[in-house]
Amino acid sequence: MVVAAAREGVDPARLENPAGIEGIEFVEYSTAQPQALGQVLELMGFRPVARHRSREVLLYRQGGMNVVVNAHRVEAAADGEAPAIAAVAFRVRDAAHAYRRAIERGAWAVPTRVEVMELNIPAIHGVGASRIYLVDRHREFSIYSVDFVPIPGADPDPPAVAGLHWFGLVQYVGHGRIDEWVEFYGELFGFTPIPDEQRFGILPKGQVMRSPCPGIYLQLVAPEPEAHGMHGEERLQRIGFGVPDVPAAIAALRLRGVDFYVSENVHASDRGALTRAWLGGVMFELVRDPGAAGGRA
Repeated sequence: MVVAAAREGVDPARLENPAGIEGIEFVEYSTAQPQALGQVLELMGFRPVARHRSREVLLYRQGGMNVVVNAHRVEAAADGEAPAIAAVAFRVRDAAHAYRRAIERGAWAVPTRVEVMELNIPAIHGVGASRIYLVDRHREFSIYSVDFVPIPGADPDPPAVAGLHWFGLVQYVGHGRIDEWVEFYGELFGFTPIPDEQRFGILPKGQVMRSPCPGIYLQLVAPEPEAHGMHGEERLQRIGFGVPDVPAAIAALRLRGVDFYVSENVHASDRGALTRAWLGGVMFELVRDPGAAGGRA
């Protein structure tokens, strides 16, 4: 197919990566507890670097990762309810092309409400109430240059703790709906399932999918109601961070005050580790990434 496409003048990369995905630009949390969530992110090594010009939104960063904490007009996450992953933004070659292609294939558009001095970032509906943003301004021009104001004195590029970097996301799906979500991510973005023997991390459940660009994985899990704080609703549940050396990352994070989940079936190992939950359900997973610099084979 690729050879035939080349003969016909079609870019083979478009067939292998139809949406032009190039990584994760940011993950966004919605919360009515922005200060408490910010403290959790700082334990994990993130630092606040900028504030939104017109909304109650903070940008946290470490290494090449951006996390947005959105407390603007939060109504659902009130009084003790856990912060929720509200959005993931994929870096793409051409946002307009990726957006049109997704809509043509049945994705639901998210109406945008752009205010003065704000960028119009196209988005589609993801799992639950979440959104999937498509960002092509991530090279010489940053989306944060328009929408955010730097925090005085803050290092705009704080280093990553123990080599933490994006690895992927864990998504909980309804029982019997894994195949539907496999089709969703495959049709819209070119994600493909990987064999069970290639699984990553410490919870070998559900279906793991690989993006057509290096470094993004999705784990689709049909939850067990009483396990690890899982609930039945479909949602993005946690972020997975890749690290070159899991024990070294665990040691560095423990020095910062991070505790890790331990049970009969789940415990920290060379393969990965799961943090204990904060604020009613905020958790992070460490995953050994053999492709990272210094990673163990």
